[in-house]
Amino acid sequence: MRVAIITENFLPKLDGVTRTLARLLEFLQKNGHQALLLGPESGMGQYAGAEIVGTAGLPLPFYPELKFNFFRPLFMRRLNEFRPDIVHLVDPVVLGATGLAAARVLNRQVVSSYHTNLAVYCGHFGFSIFTRPMWSYNRFIHNQCALTFCPSPSTASVLRKEGFERVRFWPRGVDTTLFRPQRRSESLRAAWLSARANPEEKVILLYAGRVSWEKNLRLLMAAYRAMDHTRCHLVIVGNGPALKEAQQEVAETPVTFTGYLTGEELAIAFASADIFAFPSTSETFGQVVLEAMASALPVVGVLSEGVRDLVEDGQSGFLLDAAGLDEHEQARGYRIRLEHLVHNVVMRYTLGQTALFKARQRSWTSAMQCLVDGYQDVIAGALPGAA
Repeated sequence: MRVAIITENFLPKLDGVTRTLARLLEFLQKNGHQALLLGPESGMGQYAGAEIVGTAGLPLPFYPELKFNFFRPLFMRRLNEFRPDIVHLVDPVVLGATGLAAARVLNRQVVSSYHTNLAVYCGHFGFSIFTRPMWSYNRFIHNQCALTFCPSPSTASVLRKEGFERVRFWPRGVDTTLFRPQRRSESLRAAWLSARANPEEKVILLYAGRVSWEKNLRLLMAAYRAMDHTRCHLVIVGNGPALKEAQQEVAETPVTFTGYLTGEELAIAFASADIFAFPSTSETFGQVVLEAMASALPVVGVLSEGVRDLVEDGQSGFLLDAAGLDEHEQARGYRIRLEHLVHNVVMRYTLGQTALFKARQRSWTSAMQCLVDGYQDVIAGALPGAA
């Protein structure tokens, strides 16, 4: 099979979308398929055997780490030369929309995948006036594709309510050889605590992800400020536009900021913590949640899209139902759930082992095969009802 991928987002930017695309290209190469990727300039000419062709772009005003990417004439020429069996649009905005038109000119089958809640982010970044237009635009583009793949059942439900047609679930996996509890490091725990305490005397709360306010970090910070810091310590892994402001907000509170971590360093960080604190309500999946679970961490999150498909309340962690609660009530509820785990080592272990068991059932191989099966259904003209 020959697969052309047109994406608004790719390496070296690190997030759930780019890591998923890297896994996809690796899977396609391993299984004898050929791939071409058209996307933002990455400095790379190829990845996992796939040719990478880049272009320039302008940052989105409400999400500056993503760009309005421009469709180059070279893209049309390479698509024509590559002669794909199928074109996959990843989070189509500007580049994806032009790619859709190009695929139509070349008479190629087109599928899309939905990864990022751009309409929701409009509200988070103060552009609420664009929320409904963004939903309308996203719906218009995706509904012109044979299938729209999405990463979680809860996101599929939201998309269907928004009028998206032909939605199919495309699961995600986790590398359990990389993310595993055996990577725990007592020396790293001691470094986080700056040798102020025995690393076994404090419970480490860890957040990993983009340091930006749409991740609902103020909820975590408000809850943590009210906790007993002789019993616990917060570690924030990641970077983003809100980093300096976040550091200022907790300047009087013991918090360790590590910056971006990847690969083995990230895996060791997960395994060296005790609780994964992830308050985001804007996820379509939550890859870091699955990585934390594979590291045997119980998760304290919010009952929201994406995360609720991974975490079972009271079984592999706790989920705060924030509906109808004001900010003070949310912070109190989140703090109580964190404290339940901080003060109960047996509960932490039990929930962490359930999380580990659940994570081990999700492999990247089966996830990518699910997508390829979808490609083949479209190419063959055999489209059963959406899952």
